[in-house]
This record gives sequence, structure tokens and C-alpha cells, in this order.
Amino acid sequence: MGGEWGQSAICPESAQEWTIQVGQHLLDMDLGAITKYSALHAKPNGLILQYGTAGFRTKAEHLDHVMFRMGLLAVLRSKQTKSTIGVMVTASHNPEEDNGVKLVDPLGEMLAPSWEEHATYLANAEEQDMQRVLIDISEKEAVNLQQDAFVVIGRDTRPSSEKLSQSVIDGVTVLGGQFHDYGLLTTPQLHYMVYCRNTGGRYGKATIEGYYQKLSKAFVELTKQASCSGDEYRSLKVDCANGIGALKLREMEHYFSQGLSVQLFNDGSKGKLNHLCGADFVKSHQKPPQGMEIKSNERCCSFDGDADRIVYYYHDADGHFHLIDGDKIATLISSFLKELLVEIGESLNIGVVQTAYANGSSTRYLEEVMKVPVYCTKTGVKHLHHKAQEFDIGVYFEANGHGTALFSTAVEMKIKQSAEQLEDKKRKAAKMLENIIDLFNQAAGDAISDMLVIEAILALKGLTVQQWDALYTDLPNRQLKVQVADRRVISTTNAERQAVTPPGLQEAINDLVKKYKLSRAFVRPSGTEDVVRVYAEADSQESADHLAHEVSLAVFQLAGGIGERPQPGF
Repeated sequence: MGGEWGQSAICPESAQEWTIQVGQHLLDMDLGAITKYSALHAKPNGLILQYGTAGFRTKAEHLDHVMFRMGLLAVLRSKQTKSTIGVMVTASHNPEEDNGVKLVDPLGEMLAPSWEEHATYLANAEEQDMQRVLIDISEKEAVNLQQDAFVVIGRDTRPSSEKLSQSVIDGVTVLGGQFHDYGLLTTPQLHYMVYCRNTGGRYGKATIEGYYQKLSKAFVELTKQASCSGDEYRSLKVDCANGIGALKLREMEHYFSQGLSVQLFNDGSKGKLNHLCGADFVKSHQKPPQGMEIKSNERCCSFDGDADRIVYYYHDADGHFHLIDGDKIATLISSFLKELLVEIGESLNIGVVQTAYANGSSTRYLEEVMKVPVYCTKTGVKHLHHKAQEFDIGVYFEANGHGTALFSTAVEMKIKQSAEQLEDKKRKAAKMLENIIDLFNQAAGDAISDMLVIEAILALKGLTVQQWDALYTDLPNRQLKVQVADRRVISTTNAERQAVTPPGLQEAINDLVKKYKLSRAFVRPSGTEDVVRVYAEADSQESADHLAHEVSLAVFQLAGGIGERPQPGF
């Protein structure tokens, strides 16, 4: 853990004195110091980066200037919101040689869209324009430079992360901001810290122990209520993608060990981060990670590199691999929440938010069997999170395993009251719901939190992993990537389910889809690299594969594909 209020080597003698010198005059923002330190974190010539869905991500060696500048921006955002802002150094499920950075807004949410634009503007400014850009942002956003600023910083386990987070600290201190460096954290843990700090501890204690204790206490309370059926002692195999999840789960496991035993694989002791392991690998290759032996019907799960995604899987008696993705996780969670509400006698509006990647079968099951309304948004957590906030209880998961549940303040109060006032069965259900609310990380999708929620629900319902999987059968699907010269030639509408440009592409997709049963397909530009992502679904794997390949060819031809033409066969 980092020390208390940090002081960087470059901090002026007294940040306080310096802030007073700055006065109201933006021009006195000690531009000399900014210029001097900016030169130490110089921008490579001609490099242009975009603040995307997940912040900035690229090769680690190109990021030093971006980190310094995001430290500056975090201070301005903190002054403007009069709140603590988070800066997370991670590239999530990207390869180990990449890195990235994202800012966390006051309630633990993603950075506001207008500030994403400021981030891109500042990151790409030439050295001589830095001062003008900082002044410009401050004026546009009416930032009071007299206001104190406080920034919290976390980082993942990549070899480049420590040095890059030091560059963030340089940016924070040169603008007179104070900071707390949490050191190694999962991304959702940093979101949690920011949320705790800005709610005066109402949401929880902003320390790593506070996080462990809040979640574990809720989990242990819940699992105590499970009638032990068959599976007396519950155990789970966890693939940690050779990332930060392994460190944090190891620190945490003794807090909840009476309810669950976890066996960690790909714990970073020898393998490379995200290489042939992790949630992204398992989901896209539809096979278990390297380095994990699976017996039939054992429950297994994988985190991604920064532990904000989770998928489950198992081998059946015939040795076939079965993936349980974000759609099935959302289904398990929302069905359980709905059952508890019925038990308590509360008619709250509960909604499930998905993206175009959600399997058609999951949408049908939720709407037709569980009678839970489903909404579709654009890909990207911020869109799902935003939509989920519209409900009393909003559950959102991307198929890739990133998601959580949100509970309105009114609902939390109501459930707390019910847990105190109701009788017997109703009271028990209200108490369960109260603990489930504490078990979710409502600031962000969180693999550790989601894992504990899933384990608690399976125990309480007495479900095996196969019974969970059997809630509905996924339609076979295939995802592919097509390399293009410029991903911006593709634009979409209707929650990314239809292509608007280039002309003729959507018509081509429509014609291809007509050839197959129960089929649909869509394409969308990646948020992080020059590739177009293709998704296809049909009544058989063979049909889904054919459709995906044909759509890839159409993209290659109509959207400026580069390199080798997409080949059939997987």
C-alpha cells in the first residue's frame, strides 16, 4: 500500500503556498514548472491517441507523456467536481507489453464524455501548446484553481505500471494536487475506493481491508443461510490470467474461507499476463485456459487481467467444454433478485441491460420465462451502467463477463427496513437481499465481487453448474475480427445492430442473414484498435461459422480490409 498523503520528488516546497501564488491568474499556474516537467515526459512526434471506452491503451513505451498529462487532468477534474478522482494504470485484457490509463469520476463511474474529449485534446497537444490547452480546459469547465484537489491512483501488475503511475503522480503534484497511491489494485477496487471517499464512507471504508471485509461479511452471512445439499464444502477453480486478481484474491481468501475454498491457477508466478489464459481468452477461444486441469463437472471461472470481467465454465461427463458467459450470469442474478422481491412482496422495477452481443436465447428466456424486461444499449460499460441507473434494480452484463447490479438509494432503504420489520420467511428474504446488495460492487463490474455473488446464489438455490447452464441453451455463435486501414469508415445505429456506413454493407449483411435459420449478424468498429468486430449467430455452429466468415468477407471488401483476406475454418 502507498503511504498516506504522497509527496512526489518534484513537488514544490509547499503545494499550499504554491496554490496561493497561482491566485486567480491562470497564467500564473506556475507554467514554468508545467513546461519543465512536461519536457521530462515528452510526447513522441506524430503520436495521436484517442480516449476510448477503456481510456487510453497502447504499447507501454508510448504512454509516459499521457500518464503525466492525465495526472494534470485529474487535478482539474477534482477541482471542478470538488471530489476525489481516480486514475487507474492498466490495459486490462491486452497483452503484457501494452498499458493504459483511465480516469474514474466521483461516484466510481467512468469519466464524463465531455472530459473524455478534454483527455484526448490534452494527450495529443504538442509541447508548446500544453499551457494553452490546460487554460482552455480550465476556462471551458469553469475550474476554480483555488479549490483543493485530491487524486487516488492504482495500478495493475504489468512490468511498466509502476514507472507509469509515477508519471501520473508527477502530473498531479506539479498542479498542486494531493494524492494517495494505493499501489497494486484491481480496477474495480480503485472504482470502489473513489466511491467510498466521495460518499463520506457511507458506501464503505476506502481501504483494501475495508473492501475485503464488506464483501466477505456479506458473503459469509449469505452462505450461512444455504441448506447444505450434497456439496457440503464448496470449492472453485479460479484462473487469474496471471494478473492482479491473483494477488488480491490470495489476500482476501481467508476472510471468506468458511463459505468457499478457491484454488488459484495462472497466479502470475510463472506465466505471462493474459497469455493463453484469462476471461477474454476463454470466451473467444471457447476452451479452458492453459495450466488448469479440469475434472468433469468441476466449477471453474476465469478473471481478466485487471479482474473486472469473469466467465464460468466446466467440462461435462463426455469431456465437452461448456462456457457460462455474462448473459447467463445476468440471468442467474436477475432471476434470483426477482424471486427475492416476490418473496418479500415488493413490486420494484427490475431491468436487465444487454448489448448486441447478448445471445438471442438469453434475451428470450429473460423476457418470456422470467418476465424481466430487457434493454439493449451500445457496447461499452458506460452505456450499460447509465441505462441500469434508470431502474430500482438494474442488472447489466456484457457477454464478455463484465457487469454488476445497481440498486437505487430508495430501494436500499426500503430493503433495510423490511429486514428489520418483516416476519419469518419475508424477513429472511429481505435479509438475503440486504447482503446481496452489500456483496455487489456498485461502482463497476468486479470479478471478485461477481464470483462471490454467483457462488452465494448457487449455494442458496442448491444449483450445480450444469443446472445453471441448463436454464437455456445458447444459440451457436462466432466472433471474428477483420483488419481494416481505418476503423472509422464503419458507423452504426440501433445500439450498434445496424451498419450505416460504408454504403451497401448493411444490405449485404441482411442478404447473408436470410440464408440461415434463427440467425442474426452485426459488425462494429473496435473501440481500441483498427479492426472491425463481426458477430454471427445461427441455429448450428456450422451455420454461425459460415455466416461469420461471409460477413467478414463483405467487411473486407466494402470497408477497406488490409492484409490477408479472411479465411474460412477456425
